[in-house]
Amino acid sequence: MKNTPFLKFHQDAGAKIVPFAGYNMPVEYSGINDEHITVRERVGVFDVSHMGEFWITGPSSLNFLQNITSNDVSVLFDGKIQYSCFPNGKGGIVDDLLVYRYNPEKYLLVVNAANIDKDWKWCVQNAKRFGLNVGKELINASDGIAQLAVQGPLALKAMQKLTKTSIEDMEYYTFKVIDFAGIKDVILSTTGYTGAGGCEIYVKNEDGAKLWKAVFDAGKEFNIKPIGLGARDTLRLEMGFCLYGNDINDQTSPIEAGLGWITKFTDKKDFIDKALLTAQKKNGVTKRLRGFVMIDRGIPRQHYEVVNARGGQIGEVTSGTMSPMMKQGIGMAYLNKGYWETGSEIFIRIRNKDLKAKVVDLPIYKKT
Repeated sequence: MKNTPFLKFHQDAGAKIVPFAGYNMPVEYSGINDEHITVRERVGVFDVSHMGEFWITGPSSLNFLQNITSNDVSVLFDGKIQYSCFPNGKGGIVDDLLVYRYNPEKYLLVVNAANIDKDWKWCVQNAKRFGLNVGKELINASDGIAQLAVQGPLALKAMQKLTKTSIEDMEYYTFKVIDFAGIKDVILSTTGYTGAGGCEIYVKNEDGAKLWKAVFDAGKEFNIKPIGLGARDTLRLEMGFCLYGNDINDQTSPIEAGLGWITKFTDKKDFIDKALLTAQKKNGVTKRLRGFVMIDRGIPRQHYEVVNARGGQIGEVTSGTMSPMMKQGIGMAYLNKGYWETGSEIFIRIRNKDLKAKVVDLPIYKKT
């Protein structure tokens, strides 16, 4: 198992450490509910150093990315970030990812921790068609980068203390390369997996300890706390953000997953699976990923059956939990055609009981 540069800090804070995506990672500190509410209401810090980072450079980089990703990379400007996915050539998804544009010939891809090796092989396999030089124009920098996600409504206010560059007014899904906490060339992006606002901060591994101490010192007045993977999952699920391996995988298409908004069918973009996904968009699909809220009391979990009022199976839960903010069971599920309309009554089979739920639009949790 690998360790991030922050493992000692997690242990000192009393975190419960578990193996995750090949790393020893903190799953919780003070408890998932407490950590979840901390992020929704104030500011919390996640160690996300396990995520993968690939650099793409050179004159072929845009054409390569236009082919290998579903979204339209050509609309990006310097300092802009885009959510996208890698179609797998069979109608499924290799992974979902973020694309950072530095300039027309320099991009950073941020991929999921559990898929780093798989994604790297996919990129290398496809790079050959575009003449990209692996190791020079296509670089896997994952093992050398540490990352903290500082999330919550007070996150940017707290982090502003650590840089002279204005960050509180940054637009969502943008980034800057700045001096931060006395560290040069820090990537600070207004991204995250919580829907609570905030930023993600990338540094070299050797600067990790300095970053951790500075971030917690700056956030002290806001009662900043370290947050584990458990609350990261409940936070993303309240927003309806997909988790690879649960809600999307090699067998689910972006259209089925409700990711048509990151699948761009423009004349100037010829991407893997374009014809297949165009047909799905035109002709429709037989299942769709939708959010739901429990009406009856119960906690849905992955792989639970979704049934209709007569008990016939109409889908399967992909992610589920008890929402710390709503105090209700919530989840996402693939539902058969005819059952996925907003407001539809469905039932989740939990311990042989069919408990009532209703289909809702995303985000599932809507702050009032």
